[in-house]
Amino acid sequence: MFETLSERLSGILDKLTRRGALTETDVAEAMREVRRALLEADVALDVVRDFTEAVKAKAVGQEVVRSVSPGQMVVKIVHDELVRVLGADAQGIDLAAQPPVTMMLVGLQGSGKTTTTAKLARRLQTRDKQKVLMASLDTRRPAAQEQLRVLGEQAGVAALPIVAGESPTEIASRALKASRLGGYDVLLLDTAGRTHIDDELMAEVAAIEQIAQPHETLLVADALTGQDAVNLAKSFDARVALTGIVLTRVDGDGRGGAALSMRAVTGKPIKLIGVGEKLDALEDFHPARVAGRILGMGDVVGLVEKAMETVELDKAQKIAAKVKKGAFNLDDLAEQLNQMQKLGGMGGVLNMLPGIGKVKKQLDAANLDDKILKRQQAMIGSMTRAERKNPKLLNASRKKRVAAGSGTSVPEINRLVKMHRQMADMMKSMGKKRGLLGSLFGGGPPPELPADMPAGAGLPPGGLPPLTPGGFSGMGGLPGLPGLPGGLPRGLPGLPKSKKR
Repeated sequence: MFETLSERLSGILDKLTRRGALTETDVAEAMREVRRALLEADVALDVVRDFTEAVKAKAVGQEVVRSVSPGQMVVKIVHDELVRVLGADAQGIDLAAQPPVTMMLVGLQGSGKTTTTAKLARRLQTRDKQKVLMASLDTRRPAAQEQLRVLGEQAGVAALPIVAGESPTEIASRALKASRLGGYDVLLLDTAGRTHIDDELMAEVAAIEQIAQPHETLLVADALTGQDAVNLAKSFDARVALTGIVLTRVDGDGRGGAALSMRAVTGKPIKLIGVGEKLDALEDFHPARVAGRILGMGDVVGLVEKAMETVELDKAQKIAAKVKKGAFNLDDLAEQLNQMQKLGGMGGVLNMLPGIGKVKKQLDAANLDDKILKRQQAMIGSMTRAERKNPKLLNASRKKRVAAGSGTSVPEINRLVKMHRQMADMMKSMGKKRGLLGSLFGGGPPPELPADMPAGAGLPPGGLPPLTPGGFSGMGGLPGLPGLPGGLPRGLPGLPKSKKR
């Protein structure tokens, strides 16, 4: 999401940061380019106008002129204004109500309501430990109710039994009764959609709202529709009391115009975003983090949170203990490759690191995809237990056997062994310093985080350093990124250089 806009804005702001002093003409020229970039990203005209005028008013003030680094000050102003447009504070799903907390999902047909209902149900049940019941009120689309039942089985969430011939309002009444009798904490109502907004659709949604009295009414909108999603939100909000928005398919939206316009135009917060087809591909929407991604600052906090949810802490702590002793073997490397795949693969991790946008072409040229991780896992899996424990046993004949068994080549085996040796050295030294990913894989939380936060979910000591377009200033590097063929690409900011041997 936001790839195109991020590339454009980062290029514009880089020009400003390279200049020692800024004139009003410099700022005006940059804002013209920013305006053009936002319009090309399908951001609403009124939002673009307000955004550029607000930034320009602050950027030509005395505070910027007197700043040690005027360009960096403008970047901060743009970042803060992006956060304001996106909604300032993150607003999650509100569960503060008498159970069962009823939530109604509305939207057009094809926007992803049914899948989002199952994703949200799974999220509430696994992360928030809520007992959830889902009910499909879509009696028009063929097999819509059956689809929700199947998704419920996959997610491990209960779905209201299907009774043929019931109207949407009758299903809603039965769902309310079943959720109370069954002791459920949350009831999710998946309503019917249409290919377009019409009076019949709105009347049905309003009737269901009258019966269910939902605590949350979430509009599910497809991010790929751009300004149509904004108009859709305005239309629904005029008929039902929307409490928030869920944007789907944001992983396929390189422009991001809907997200940037939605809050400013409708006043309704974006609460969740769908970032893939899998049932766990649903994330909270954090304006500050999204603004950071747009400006190439990464989302390290998001990476840490994702690690908290996916990394198996007992395994991570065992690896951390071995790293400190200098006993990081190929079994441990295989486990880290597995953990990285759980974090979203190579691309998922790199996209959340600061400054990666600036070397995107280099990364693409290096073919850093998940096939590399799988090939490396295949190579390690083709070794004997003794070879994994002690890679020094891998002589020429053993390497030929491993290459044949894994469908790879001897040079690839050599690169894997070299990478393991470099990682072992790097992680041994970082075990003493406790860098960022060192913290992810076994270090305890730093003092500024809650004491009850799980071990292995920490940030760098003292919190995150200041944000800049190039990333986080003063970071000593990010250890333990496996899967980079032949070492790290040159010019990759914020990552350590491999030691020469």
